[in-house]
Amino acid sequence: LTLEMVTDEERDYMYAEYAKDPRMKANIGIRRRLAPLLDNDRDQLELFTALLLSLPGSPVLYYGDEIGMGDNIWLGDRDAVRTPMQWTSDRNGGFSQCDPAQLYLPVIMDPIYGYQAVNVEAQADNPGSLLHWTRRMIEIRQRHPVFGVGSYVELSASNPSVLAFTREITEDESPWGGMDTILCVSNLSRFPQPVELDMRRFEGYSPVECMGGVQFPAIGELPYLLTLPGHGFYWFQLNPPENADAERAR
Repeated sequence: LTLEMVTDEERDYMYAEYAKDPRMKANIGIRRRLAPLLDNDRDQLELFTALLLSLPGSPVLYYGDEIGMGDNIWLGDRDAVRTPMQWTSDRNGGFSQCDPAQLYLPVIMDPIYGYQAVNVEAQADNPGSLLHWTRRMIEIRQRHPVFGVGSYVELSASNPSVLAFTREITEDESPWGGMDTILCVSNLSRFPQPVELDMRRFEGYSPVECMGGVQFPAIGELPYLLTLPGHGFYWFQLNPPENADAERAR
């Protein structure tokens, strides 16, 4: 995690919050994986991944973050986050059958992030795993190219703990010939938060939650009210009135 483009005050805050041990720092950055950076909190891991996949730019998932791999801050420089990929609970995490002493870097061995507990094989067999959840989020992103080419419009929210924005593309701008609007709402607080959003320009549209396909109440003239769990988020596809009528008729 590079901190080159933030202010000194912001960098000091990041160090105090996420790199309390000096070994966690590298130059002016933090040499930690996402899971240990967030204390292996599943809600935070999902929130940060959702932000990565929905904000403008090309998302990059570092190998192992899709299963919540850990790091080894006792290794030098960036090797802390370059340990072998943990494929299975077998020898060397399924990365190699060689003698462990011959590996360029050792596999993670601790009880929380070790390869016996955190590996692809175990999570592939568990529908509720972080791996399956991450695959599902990537599938949703691929189904909506607006995440890659659409505009970013931040919305006025009544609660400073909530980040709300839309990713939008018109029919004329669309390379595939169709309009699409996705509403992304994220609770950056660990506590449940209510929020009112100014959605007047989408009056009559119906939000459909992208993960489960649940249709929420149509948007009206008044501020749109949502309640989010701690570190929770929503992705909604905003369907125009004619599309919403077709959905209800099915």
